[in-house]
Amino acid sequence: MTARAADRARYDRATAHLDAPLALVDLDAFDANAEDLVRRAGGKPIRVASKSVRCRTLLERVLAKDGFAGIMSFTLAESLWLARSGFDDILLAYPSADRTAFAELAADPKLAAAVTVMVDDVSQLDLIDGARGEGREVIRVCLELDTALKFLGGRVRVGALRSPLHSPAQVADVARAVARRPGFKVVGIMAYEGHIAGVGDAVAGRPFRSRAIRLMQATARRELAERRAAVVRAVRAVVPDLEYVNGGGTGSVQHTAAEDAVTEIAAGSGLYVPRLFDNYTSFSGRPAALFAQPVVRRPGVGIVTVLGGGYPASGAAGPDRLPVPYLPEGLRYDPQEGPGEVQTPLLGSPADDLLIGDKVWFRHAKAGELCERFDVLHLVEGDTVTATVPTYRGEGQTFL
Repeated sequence: MTARAADRARYDRATAHLDAPLALVDLDAFDANAEDLVRRAGGKPIRVASKSVRCRTLLERVLAKDGFAGIMSFTLAESLWLARSGFDDILLAYPSADRTAFAELAADPKLAAAVTVMVDDVSQLDLIDGARGEGREVIRVCLELDTALKFLGGRVRVGALRSPLHSPAQVADVARAVARRPGFKVVGIMAYEGHIAGVGDAVAGRPFRSRAIRLMQATARRELAERRAAVVRAVRAVVPDLEYVNGGGTGSVQHTAAEDAVTEIAAGSGLYVPRLFDNYTSFSGRPAALFAQPVVRRPGVGIVTVLGGGYPASGAAGPDRLPVPYLPEGLRYDPQEGPGEVQTPLLGSPADDLLIGDKVWFRHAKAGELCERFDVLHLVEGDTVTATVPTYRGEGQTFL
């Protein structure tokens, strides 16, 4: 029996009393992935990206482990909810225009001490000040650096379109503007190198593309390390008591941790290891989060149909954004239908061994987005469900 076949047998036994559709997290794999992230971080603390987890129970579990400290959140409303739930070190990774939430933040000392907001434009400070109302708490601010690799005077760029702040001088100018502004305090710098951390460098069947990606990433790492160090020096000249410099992502943990200028690493997807994180030469993880759909039809030889399953992930549309049938091994989509909203035909010889009501296990493309489809996660240890816990959605929280 292969390792994957053994996992299927465990998951089927653990959930035999449960009807699909359902989602589970294999805690043995989750914990092993957490340990591997800590090993790769080389002693620097890891801030957990909540958008990749979206379950308070699992956020608490990973933050209880040595090597993890703090949360990187994705909306201001989520940040306040987490702070009110007892989390006390929350870095909002994206600028916000939520005036109601800013008024709450500025009026509550506990929230203001726990939450740091993201800024890359002075006009964002104007929005916050306009939303304060009577609230006069000091707002903690993190500045985001654009990590993109640029060529030909900026006409060619590789990297996500995020912050407009690319040079040390630009970041230092905004730091000075914040420092001069009553009611704000710069406490950190963040730089997310998505073109390194979120792009696999070992694309199956694409050796030349994989080689090009590795070359690009090696060049980008060298350029960013030099520029990030210069940015930190420039900002520390304005804000000597800077608390942290955050960088990285699941795919670049060990490389970013090696930079002296970086004090902490961000990661989250590496806990669940969705399918987008299969194609890396620098690490491998164990799939920990899966969902099951029930077989409801057998249209013919070598074909079964499962209920639902069409859960595409965000990003540029393409096959890599689709979930993949994982267990039993050997199933594939019908190219004319793909994964559907209400039904998904699956082809392959393993279909002939599946009966009506059997479960087919899938892996989602992006980590936390799975939790937007399910109210609960069934936590599995060995071949037993040891707990069933709510996702954000299960707690009535749909932040985006």
